[in-house]
Amino acid sequence: MDDTDCTHGRFSPDNWQFGGRGMPQLCKALQKIALIIPYRNRDKHLKTWLHYMHPFLQKQQGDYGIYVVEQVEDSTFNRAKLMNVGFTEASKDYHYDCFIFSDVDIILMDERNLYRCSQNPKHMANSLDKFNFRLPYQTLFGGIVAFTKEQFLKVNGFSNLFWGWGGEDDELYNRVVAAGMKVERPNPNISRSRVLTHPRDPGNEETRMSLHLINKAAQFMHEDGLNSLKYEIVSHTKHKLFTKITVNIGSSQQ
Repeated sequence: MDDTDCTHGRFSPDNWQFGGRGMPQLCKALQKIALIIPYRNRDKHLKTWLHYMHPFLQKQQGDYGIYVVEQVEDSTFNRAKLMNVGFTEASKDYHYDCFIFSDVDIILMDERNLYRCSQNPKHMANSLDKFNFRLPYQTLFGGIVAFTKEQFLKVNGFSNLFWGWGGEDDELYNRVVAAGMKVERPNPNISRSRVLTHPRDPGNEETRMSLHLINKAAQFMHEDGLNSLKYEIVSHTKHKLFTKITVNIGSSQQ
């Protein structure tokens, strides 16, 4: 077996393992990648994403696992906290060293956009069709972002305080800067991505605290994040195409 990070291959069912795991057969990947998806009420999008992404990842010869994290409460959505849970739980499953946090409604269009981590946190979906394949503002850092384990620990993960829609990605960008790192972006011609349209979900209304939290990111990043994360696992189930983690994360009133 070639001990190199091979990045060009083909899709094969033999590379596909129960629980959403994939691994190259003819080479040894240098990175072990966990894909974390915060999830609620997106069954149609999840099926589309999974059937598109497994061949995509296998053609890139990835050693990867897919984790779908869903909060059990019928309460305000907390996307950022679910991603912290995904990082924590995936780290217990396998010696992953690269973590890619992805919305279930974004599909990359170019296989040259490698699902790999880099020397800096990476914004993989910086060229979206809904923005005419242009970056709407320079601090945008959402959709699909990649961190090595060390980088994610350095920023203490996401803030756990963003209940509802919006702001957590901008706050994370400020954490990256405060930690002395910079955001890396692939060429926009390579990072072109398609957004699967959907209406805003009930329980995911815009948060009213986002601006305050974003501006305080550098001040609070060492006390709010992975080291303050509290949750309870309801179930940890392996399906054919992914591992599902259902979790109790509390509510915004707690």
